[in-house]
Amino acid sequence: MLAAVERRNEVAVFGGGCFWCTEAVFDGLRGVLSVMPGYAGGSTKNPTYEQVCAGRTGHAEVIKIEFDPTQIAYRDLLTVFFATHDPTTLNRQGNDVGTQYRSIVLYANEAQKPEAEKFIAELESSQSYGDPIVTEVKPLGEFYAAEDYHRKYYANNPYQPYCQAMIPPKLRKVHKQFAELLKSHGKAS
Repeated sequence: MLAAVERRNEVAVFGGGCFWCTEAVFDGLRGVLSVMPGYAGGSTKNPTYEQVCAGRTGHAEVIKIEFDPTQIAYRDLLTVFFATHDPTTLNRQGNDVGTQYRSIVLYANEAQKPEAEKFIAELESSQSYGDPIVTEVKPLGEFYAAEDYHRKYYANNPYQPYCQAMIPPKLRKVHKQFAELLKSHGKAS
């Protein structure tokens, strides 16, 4: 009799600007089981949105992605992450300015650290961005879930002006460049 193989989901944590945008990008990928907006990378315990936005907690707006590595690889998540934000701007994504909007990969296990560092080195050597990549790579530490109203923000507020301006271009890019990674890929519509 064969022993049952236990499937182990993994976690990836990325910060690339406003978490409303990054949540919407990753929510539609196959193998992604959940996307939780939150705060990490700083020192303030149990921060609020207002505290993080003030820029004095050290935390970044991040998303915690639970994923099935048999359906989507960590490298695929890195690929989408780096393609959907600007990793060359220090503490800024578009009009969002401050350390809370910095580009950051918070590795959840020791295997993710060298994979993220290798991925960044490959991007640097390809010079595909033109400017140096400033993305931080740090251990995860404590993750604090954002307030309930931030969850599925774009899905619940698609006509909010910020969402209309910022999120559809990112989603179009994902649908065009990464169609094979979408949950709906290969299914009849």
